[in-house]
Amino acid sequence: MKTQLIPILLAIIAGAVLPFQAVLNIQLGKTVQQPVFAAFASFVLGAIGLFIYLIIIKFDFSTIILARNASPVVWLAGILGAFYVAAVIILAPKLGTALTFGLVVAGQMTISLILDHHGLLGLPVKQINWQRILGIIMLLLGVIIIRKY
Repeated sequence: MKTQLIPILLAIIAGAVLPFQAVLNIQLGKTVQQPVFAAFASFVLGAIGLFIYLIIIKFDFSTIILARNASPVVWLAGILGAFYVAAVIILAPKLGTALTFGLVVAGQMTISLILDHHGLLGLPVKQINWQRILGIIMLLLGVIIIRKY
């Protein structure tokens, strides 16, 4: 567990910043009267930030040519990310951030169980069991409680 402490903390922090990202993107979308532009701006600024990070760590840009060896399907990740950010910007003002992210997490966990169970896209196989299903049910109950109150 000790060796996983930092990755666990980073995962929690990554999850914690998502509602802030959504609220800030919502504000930008309202300012320009177009939520999808806010998603676009988020990705542009994120790309600039990542480019600066790559420069700081002295990334060997000559290795980019290796990307041509990647399966064409991996390039869908950017489109999926754009869909996610745009959906959250559009849905959070309508549903509230707690319900939106509760539903997002429930969706993530459900699909994650399926991906793990079948070892899809090169993931190690981790079988679905009753404990994992119970976890999903508890998440969904949490979403229902958030929605009701």
